[in-house]
Amino acid sequence: MLSQPIVQLKQVTKRIGGKTIIDGLTLDLPQGEVFGFLGPNGSGKTTTIRMMVGLMRMSEGDIVIGGSSIRTDYEKAIRHVGAIVENPEMYKFLTGYQNLLHYARMVPGISRNRIDEVIRLAGLDKRIEDKVKTYSLGMRQRLGVAQALLHKPSLLILDEPTNGLDPAGIRELRDYLRRLAAEEGTTVFVSSHLLSEMELMCDQAAIIQAGRLIDVRRLRGGEEADAAGGRRPAQTLFEVDRPDEAAAMIRDGIRTAEGVPAQVQVRGGDGAIVLDAHRADIAEINSLLVRGGILVYGIRSAGKTLEEQFLEVTGGESVV
Repeated sequence: MLSQPIVQLKQVTKRIGGKTIIDGLTLDLPQGEVFGFLGPNGSGKTTTIRMMVGLMRMSEGDIVIGGSSIRTDYEKAIRHVGAIVENPEMYKFLTGYQNLLHYARMVPGISRNRIDEVIRLAGLDKRIEDKVKTYSLGMRQRLGVAQALLHKPSLLILDEPTNGLDPAGIRELRDYLRRLAAEEGTTVFVSSHLLSEMELMCDQAAIIQAGRLIDVRRLRGGEEADAAGGRRPAQTLFEVDRPDEAAAMIRDGIRTAEGVPAQVQVRGGDGAIVLDAHRADIAEINSLLVRGGILVYGIRSAGKTLEEQFLEVTGGESVV
């Protein structure tokens, strides 16, 4: 994203009782993406979220949301935020609609039309007049997100939103959040311990350990940005009938940006070759192989899963 980040964490530090919980955390959250937040047990994820919503003071640094500082202009900054920390709390004896109407009265300017919009966005049209005590956990989560969206926040913060959900509920919530980012342009900042689910849900994910930012990984959109702001090639696997010939063909026919032959790894036992390729180069490589009489059975990413990346950068510590 080329636009100004909706959130900027600037050297955020938190000390409690002489112990540093968060250590100089600097992170930008782009607009209109689902952004994951991962870390081992005790890494400081919840502490960071609490500072972002003003439930805990920073020892040093600043958090800027929508151009306003949480530290110096809290009321203006928090207007951009909708959040669920832990579980959404609703009045179970009221209907879903009555709950949303109650919360809407707390913020000036929320119309009945806006309530209807978030109901449709959450997919609660058929059950919104039922009492919340009849809702499943997944439906209560979706109602909670709808409530957090009433004032059209630019940023939605969710702390472990899939806790207690069954597979169907997790999928519903995932699809809902992705649709929210795509249709409303809302940035969704989500903490979770379900790595496989985060890989399906998020555009990017930040990994912290011992209160420090370890890495930021792009999970959607193909290639990651390198340090110079360019695009980093991704490992790509080609399933072919003659791997050795295919590798030699690519080495002879494809030159990298530095003008040297492409590096190709042959996996003879798998009938495959693996190489680093930019997204735009994959079609050219495939065309080269086909023209050379090589049968190409499949092309797919050979990159590491989010779980493998997480264990690699954290040294195998558990994620919670």
